Amino acid sequence: MFSRFKFIAARVYLGFALLLFIVPIVTALTGQDFYLDLLTRVLILAIAALSLNLMVGFGGIISLGHAAFIGIGAYCVGIPAYYDIHNGFVHLGLAIVCSAVFALITGAICLRTRGLYFIMITLAFAQMLYFTFVSLDEYGADDGLVIYQRSEFSGLLNIENAVTLYYTVLAVLLIFFGLLHRLVQARYGRVIIGSKHNEQRMQALGYNTYKYKLVCYVISGTMAGVAGFFLGNFTNYISPEMMDWTHSSELLFMIVIGGTGGLFSPIIGAAVFLLLEEFLSGITVFWHLIFGLILIALVLFGKGGLHGLLLRWQDKHHKSHPYGQRDEKMANGAGP
Repeated sequence: MFSRFKFIAARVYLGFALLLFIVPIVTALTGQDFYLDLLTRVLILAIAALSLNLMVGFGGIISLGHAAFIGIGAYCVGIPAYYDIHNGFVHLGLAIVCSAVFALITGAICLRTRGLYFIMITLAFAQMLYFTFVSLDEYGADDGLVIYQRSEFSGLLNIENAVTLYYTVLAVLLIFFGLLHRLVQARYGRVIIGSKHNEQRMQALGYNTYKYKLVCYVISGTMAGVAGFFLGNFTNYISPEMMDWTHSSELLFMIVIGGTGGLFSPIIGAAVFLLLEEFLSGITVFWHLIFGLILIALVLFGKGGLHGLLLRWQDKHHKSHPYGQRDEKMANGAGP
């Protein structure tokens, strides 16, 4: 029998999602356009964190080169714009194809290794791409490249408008969330999760786990490429620094903060990471120290991240409430 506490986590996440929908309205009424820009950046990085969580949280594949896909997506906006090609469908198509191809090639190599070796080889590929773009003087090299005009979508969308860009990114985030939810619930997702816990057993059942993981890697990299497409349009500036391994580690921190136990938790993690960073940097120049201590405390004492803390709080209140005690007795066959 369902208790009234069973869907507390779902309600919290639903409330957060509804809050995202009204952000442009609130910022327009208060005149605080800065927060609209901040939340747009949160949503873009939430797409990237969501994509990485497919690998880390469900596939058990930890990568330190995920920022490379974001950089690819951003350069697929900046390089065509440099040649006065502003067609958004071309930019987005290039971001999807280029990030998918790079993921396919590098994933086919990386996934033949495991553990620390996999982490290091993904880092190596990302740094190779980083130094490649650093050496391209035509596109600004280490100084980067300014994008003077955002992608155009033939009058269908005007992402030059900050509110339109915000809702477009939010819509894509929700679409990806829905697709990953179906993917994880399908047989493919079961195989990926099973491979994370016991890959040899999945292989004994006849599944080619290498191919399943490669598809997972490609899907994850392509989603991150789309995040890069939006990031390039949002910042109106691209540089090799987007691909640096430190940004990959930030995505991992977002997942750790939110927790790897759910699909929505990376979105929460991205929001907490960026909002906390913005808040602390506004009150002290030593915010890096405080931020680092908070992250260390969360890793040491917050098992499962914010998602895990919420579930434990939910479980505690469920058991302490009379309705929860009754449900537990009935589950144990003790009667009402």
